[in-house]
Amino acid sequence: MMTGLGSTMVRAGRRLLSSLPALFGVLVFTFLLMRVLPGDPAVFFASGPNAGKEEIEQIRKQMGLDRSVPEQLVYYLSDIGHGNLGRSMMTGQPVLKDLRERLPASLELTFTALLIALVAAVPLGVLAALRPGSIVDHGVRLFCALGVCVPTFVSGLLLIYVFYYLLGLAPDPTGRIDVFTSLPPQRTGFLSIDFLLGGDIDGWWAACKQLILPAVSMALFVIAPLARITRASMLVSLGSDFVRTARSVGLSWRKVVVTYALRNAILPVITIAGIVFSTMLGANVLVEKVFSWPGVASYALDALLSSDYAPVQGFVLLMASLFVLVNLAVDICYGIADPRVSIE
Repeated sequence: MMTGLGSTMVRAGRRLLSSLPALFGVLVFTFLLMRVLPGDPAVFFASGPNAGKEEIEQIRKQMGLDRSVPEQLVYYLSDIGHGNLGRSMMTGQPVLKDLRERLPASLELTFTALLIALVAAVPLGVLAALRPGSIVDHGVRLFCALGVCVPTFVSGLLLIYVFYYLLGLAPDPTGRIDVFTSLPPQRTGFLSIDFLLGGDIDGWWAACKQLILPAVSMALFVIAPLARITRASMLVSLGSDFVRTARSVGLSWRKVVVTYALRNAILPVITIAGIVFSTMLGANVLVEKVFSWPGVASYALDALLSSDYAPVQGFVLLMASLFVLVNLAVDICYGIADPRVSIE
């Protein structure tokens, strides 16, 4: 058993090493892209266009913009190698600290949205596959089409209007917790978990109520690809030889569907779920803005609008690293679900 675990870790290490050139390319590309964008960040942070020339030059020197681009790149890569992502001009704090403080909020939102999407999409895809061409199948495909067509910020605003403004069932869409609830001792950074660990059920419920609407807004957009791939995979599994053999030996239809067809159909869903999670984590900026959610995506957008280079570069590096780790985790889960699949 230890040999198999050690072999898996070795192969996982190889996958990580093979991803390093891609991460390096992302670093260089993001660095160069930020330098060609219009606008001078030194002017922005020097109190606007009416600032004095000396003040602007001082800011440029502080940000390292007085050097040539190749020199800036060398210094930047050296800082990255020492674990320094730079300092944000907006917050005055190290970018690494800002990202560490905001990442749990984004992860909690994304994990919850993905869980909601999977709980809804997998049964919908299975039902559509069991009755292809029926009203159920057409209804599922229509629902998926609507989910893709409606942008996340539109669905978020509609949910706020219905459940907060009209029905009064949802709390103010103003962050992770309302102003009347005290924050729990930080252990994981996930408020719903930290409240439970602290035994504060009222605080846990308050955090969950704040989380539901933004998570549903994100989930509505990703239910469609998950339900479609589940339906397509189930149709292939239901038409395969092993399903026909299982039915011919007298196994119950429920056991055939759940044990044989769904288990084989879930493999592509795992892959798509990993890709969807990585996409959601970086693309949930609109949801974070609509619900005033203090995540890393909204932090990066604010930095981009103010030409604050370091937070944007740190955010892109974080997303690229998480994308690599998520895909590695997906490959490992894929191998567990189907032992014939090698992680290599």
